[in-house]
Amino acid sequence: MADAKQQVHIILVHGACHGAWCWYKLKPLLEAAGHRVTALDLAASGIDRRRLEELHTFADYSQPLLELMASIPLEEKVVLVGHSLGGMSLVLAMDMYPQKIKVAVFLAVVMPDSIHKPSYVLNQSVEIKPAVEWLDTEFIPFGSSEENLTSVLLGPPTSPPNFTIYVLLRPCCLFLQDLSNKIAFSKEGFGSVKKVFIVCSQDKTIPLNFQRWQIETIGVDQIKEIENADHMPMLSKPQELCHCLLEIANYYV
Repeated sequence: MADAKQQVHIILVHGACHGAWCWYKLKPLLEAAGHRVTALDLAASGIDRRRLEELHTFADYSQPLLELMASIPLEEKVVLVGHSLGGMSLVLAMDMYPQKIKVAVFLAVVMPDSIHKPSYVLNQSVEIKPAVEWLDTEFIPFGSSEENLTSVLLGPPTSPPNFTIYVLLRPCCLFLQDLSNKIAFSKEGFGSVKKVFIVCSQDKTIPLNFQRWQIETIGVDQIKEIENADHMPMLSKPQELCHCLLEIANYYV
């Protein structure tokens, strides 16, 4: 167990269509190691009561994380962990509250830079995904024509252990139009925070070559790898992910 001096607050941010529930195997492992852990639902995700149709921007979607960061005292620095689309929410929080973050951990993510508009990396990730992998995904327009919003609901997983979680998925939105109208994240905010990228070598959603491209293009302070990890290591390799996060938390204490 971590002593009081080494205890850190670890905040877990889920990806598209998921919720805080996706961390149910990892959270107790981190807590057993003596750390404080918060797994939150982003807006219209998990058990959050908002409907997707009530959201208009990516900041609206990320509001629960931004509100949590605003409530954290200045003297407390947290470890942020983002999965998949959650990486974009992490960067939004990093840009606004860099002084409150020890390190940001990117797990099987899309990670924007401080040069291009925030939508750039999302567009790149969509373009490299083969059309056949989108066949069971539902795309439904919503909102006004000016907003140009489309909901996304991921199709059923291909591996039997993940079938049961499919019923917990909720529609999400990438808010590409909104993100394409924003300026790049700042070097003073996002760029000033320490970054660790956890590579998942068997990830089919964000392939290894795209993970490597992000690392080389954007730059990170440290690279970790979970061998043979798929896109959902918190479910398929929780012990290995926990060990990885504990090493990171101890390193940046």
